[in-house]
Amino acid sequence: MHEPVIPAAEPQAAPAVQAAGIHKRFGSTRALRGVDLSLQPGRCLGLVGRNGAGKSTLVSILSGLYPPDAGEVRLDGHPAPSLGDIAAWRGRIATVFQHSMVVPSLTVAENVFLGRQPRRRGGMVDWHRMRDQTRKVMADWGFDVSAEEACGNLTVEQRQVVEITRALAAGTRCLLLDEPTAALERGAAQRLFERIRQLQAQGVAILYISHHLEEVFEICTDVAVLRDGEMVLTAPLPEVTKEDLITAMVGQKDLSMERSVAPAPAPGSRKPAGAVAAGAGPDLVAEGVTYASPGVFIGNVSLTVRGGERVGVTGLRGSGATTLARIVAGATAPDAGQVRLGEHVLRPGDRAGALRAGIGYIPEDRQADGFVPLLGAAENISMTITDRITRFGFVSPRRREVRAAPLARRLSLVSAGLGQPVRELSGGNQQKVTVARALASNPVLIVAITPTRGVDVASKELLLSELDRITTETGASLLLASDELDDMVICDRVVVLVRGEIFTEFTEPPFDREALIAAAEGLGAT
Repeated sequence: MHEPVIPAAEPQAAPAVQAAGIHKRFGSTRALRGVDLSLQPGRCLGLVGRNGAGKSTLVSILSGLYPPDAGEVRLDGHPAPSLGDIAAWRGRIATVFQHSMVVPSLTVAENVFLGRQPRRRGGMVDWHRMRDQTRKVMADWGFDVSAEEACGNLTVEQRQVVEITRALAAGTRCLLLDEPTAALERGAAQRLFERIRQLQAQGVAILYISHHLEEVFEICTDVAVLRDGEMVLTAPLPEVTKEDLITAMVGQKDLSMERSVAPAPAPGSRKPAGAVAAGAGPDLVAEGVTYASPGVFIGNVSLTVRGGERVGVTGLRGSGATTLARIVAGATAPDAGQVRLGEHVLRPGDRAGALRAGIGYIPEDRQADGFVPLLGAAENISMTITDRITRFGFVSPRRREVRAAPLARRLSLVSAGLGQPVRELSGGNQQKVTVARALASNPVLIVAITPTRGVDVASKELLLSELDRITTETGASLLLASDELDDMVICDRVVVLVRGEIFTEFTEPPFDREALIAAAEGLGAT
């Protein structure tokens, strides 16, 4: 593991960004309460906190998207520009969000200079100079993406490089990185860390927002913890431990972090509930699954998940693990092969049919597939069971609430009420709504894809505990596809895919983390 870069800072240097006494309220919700924060040139400050702690609101204020209700933001020792002065904000501070903000139809150079293209006399865009300046910035910072390439053809990692380049080309010396590794496989994440170290060494101030504490300890020099809108801890990283951070995040020692998952009954020994009849045959069988698209390949993969068994599928991004899970859930149609649940052969790509057969689905991208943003939590949770809460052709609000409320309580959903639009909830609570929707139909098989991505430590533990409990109590099977190795703690067996083929299996929990990582890289089999 690399040691964080800690350059010698100038004693009198003004902070690149300083927030003093920031307050922000949305209706009756106090999002931020007197928050102080300082980002120094050449240092990387990790910002952590549970979902709903106020991280997103703080980043929006530091980015010039929201005005604070009280308090002040200063950039390089000067008062922050007015919110309408976009160019002034862009030249001093920039945010790289978890979801890419590049325009796919434009080239790299066009994205880097979006809204500030160099022009010739007469006002025409100087395309040649724009490409040359893009190449120069890329070369100066050691990046290697072609200026002429269309961004729609780039990988997630390369799009991230384009966004960082866009900020640096505008003169920005302060970067806010919001969950930057959420969509990156491990190798790409390590390359990002090297770029961050390079930026630090050249005096760029960085705010690194992450739910992964191991990343914070690897790349950051300092750490700050938000809890319920208040800054409860700020310190150099060498002075704190992971346990210190967890305690600061939750307000007390999180005892659930020490739980040991109860071993599941022997596969096949529990009686599945619902659509699949109890029997000696396999619960789920995927046979000869083949799929090919740009960046993803699955080659003749067969997989069995027996009744009551919890199987993890993992691998690097592009290994086919998440695509295989989508195929099982009916969210993606394979090019060849079939999926059976009990005696029922599922129609390829038929998500509604898979739901009727008893398959609950927690998708990878909650923003695109997990919920309807404008609808309330109860409406979203009950979407998979509308046939059960309808009277005379109309959905009964009372039945909807009766079905949704217990799941919301079980998952500790934090909201202003079950009618609150899901788009107004924090990322972690949006994920809880997505999980609740999958559980509402009492599925006999749960297909979960990276169910804990983008949620805080405590919410991650809660979601895994609930999947563990539901499968144990009901006998439902679980197919869990994730590159988050901590998710595999609730699995009976882990299958590792490499380049679209099953590379090896781990059959005896607890699983060795280093062995799983090595297998995902295709370095060794057990």
